[in-house]
Amino acid sequence: MYSFEPNEEQKMLVEAINRYATSDLRASAHDADEDNNLPLKLIQKGWELGYLQASVPAEYGGFGEHSAVTGVLAAEEMAYGDLAGALAVMTPGLFALPVLLAGSEEQKQKYLPQVVENPDWTPYTGALLEPRFDFDPNDLATTAVEDGDAYVIQGEKVYVPYAESAPAFIVYAALEGKTQGFIVEKGTSGLEVAERQKLLGINALPVHRVCFNAVRVPRENRLGGPQGHDFAPVLDSARVAMAGLGVGLARAAFEYSLDYAKEREVFGVKVAQKQAIAFMLAEMATEIEAIRLLAWEAAWMLDNGKEEASTAAYLAFTGAANMAMMVTDRAVQILGGHGYIREHPVELWMRNGRGIATFTGLALI
Repeated sequence: MYSFEPNEEQKMLVEAINRYATSDLRASAHDADEDNNLPLKLIQKGWELGYLQASVPAEYGGFGEHSAVTGVLAAEEMAYGDLAGALAVMTPGLFALPVLLAGSEEQKQKYLPQVVENPDWTPYTGALLEPRFDFDPNDLATTAVEDGDAYVIQGEKVYVPYAESAPAFIVYAALEGKTQGFIVEKGTSGLEVAERQKLLGINALPVHRVCFNAVRVPRENRLGGPQGHDFAPVLDSARVAMAGLGVGLARAAFEYSLDYAKEREVFGVKVAQKQAIAFMLAEMATEIEAIRLLAWEAAWMLDNGKEEASTAAYLAFTGAANMAMMVTDRAVQILGGHGYIREHPVELWMRNGRGIATFTGLALI
């Protein structure tokens, strides 16, 4: 039976991230969203907390062991500050964690130290999402075909964080009907980064459409080596990460709207004393707790290699997507007219919450 009590190291990490999330990310979120830009020093401060570095063993340049449970705790606290900022700080994990989870020994030795030993945040990134209404990570339109001593990748990706400045990508493509990751380095012929995409939310995070026009990658750049890898652990990690981020985002919206309702008076009565509002707040709190437990359970299953881990990860992700939208929408409602103006953060959280369902692959734990 797993425990619901974080260990001392996890508590220390959560406390450190919470301080950063509230004092730095939350304080900068409004201006970053308006300016469509996250200051590099803000991201660098988050990088220096060392969450990713602590997830990588010492033999690959880190100083810890990978733990999905620790990752989901960290993701919640990051998103409690700001989702765009959280995704920015976590971007190098889109490259490093698939290498750690599914890469060959040679790939781990070559690439992981480049990411985690670097004192400066560097946007190594990943490309999974595609511009299709029926997108399925296990049935990709982007293809990889074996051609002699290389693979040829053809296709298009969207929502690729920091694609313009990324030193390298992990690109996912269908190889003989199976999703596989490929390491593509900056400057590879046929790799084309299009202009930055404009989205409803996460405006501070630069995401790009990226085209792969007959991009040739060496056989040794297939994740896991020539024999390839199992995609399930990578996808499960992405889904649990987004569940954790959704919980953090929703928690921020819930706490803000609760405080507002307890302080705001309408016709001589506190808003929180209105029965309809009280019921809303109670349901919001219940859903957040339920999805948090689903995410924790899924992460624990991943750490322990449980057969049902993929199912649990999917349930946590879909539950978080629905919960985040419900909670953030109700937060806007509870603030009434104030919920619709940008001086209050709930409208930003609602716009960001709408994206949780479509952000698979923008974070890993």
